[in-house]
Amino acid sequence: MIGVLLADDHAIVRMGLRAVLDSADDITIVGEAETADEAVRAVENRNRVRSERSGSSAGPAAFPDVGIDVVLMDLRFGPGPSGRELETGAKATARIRALPDPPNVLVVTNYDTDVDILGAIEAGAVGYLLKDAPPAELVAAVRAAATGTTAMSGSVASRLMHREEDPGNSLTSRELEVLQLVAQGRSNREIGAALFLSEATVKSHLVHINAKLGVRSRTSAVAVARESGML
Repeated sequence: MIGVLLADDHAIVRMGLRAVLDSADDITIVGEAETADEAVRAVENRNRVRSERSGSSAGPAAFPDVGIDVVLMDLRFGPGPSGRELETGAKATARIRALPDPPNVLVVTNYDTDVDILGAIEAGAVGYLLKDAPPAELVAAVRAAATGTTAMSGSVASRLMHREEDPGNSLTSRELEVLQLVAQGRSNREIGAALFLSEATVKSHLVHINAKLGVRSRTSAVAVARESGML
């Protein structure tokens, strides 16, 4: 039996995922998390949950003593009641994969930009599906993820293939991080502080970004990246 933890900040999405996966005889939903932090805590605590809690309604992070084989992880979580910005799905994925004997993480999200895809894969996600994937594709992806096999939506696989075919003009993950912060209006100093880089290194990244995108300004770089789906 494949135990699955659902991590998404929208209850209606979790309900939909549960409805699809409940139709499979070899998959069981062992818990839900509405924040990335809750997902990490659920995985950390999975071996301490007692079997008598099976089937209880003790909250979104409660799950029976089945074990978590696959985490279905969204990438972006909205602010909680406190209004603070919550951890991203990519960061939570990295934390989960750093744990002893971790479950595999399958990203299920609406976002298919290069920065999102590369961030998730580099964090350790074994697969990447878009939320418009057919039910049968979701079930197959969960089964694949449980064995550590890669599962990708067609459009995501195509984007990665394009990067491999034309690596010279593709932005690196670090360059995408820099450009994403540029798009947020950050200065070079602020970008350096956020990524623990010197201003000189940030400027060097921007030079390479402009050259690869064939532009001369950071504003044009952001515009081209958005048009091409990088951001």
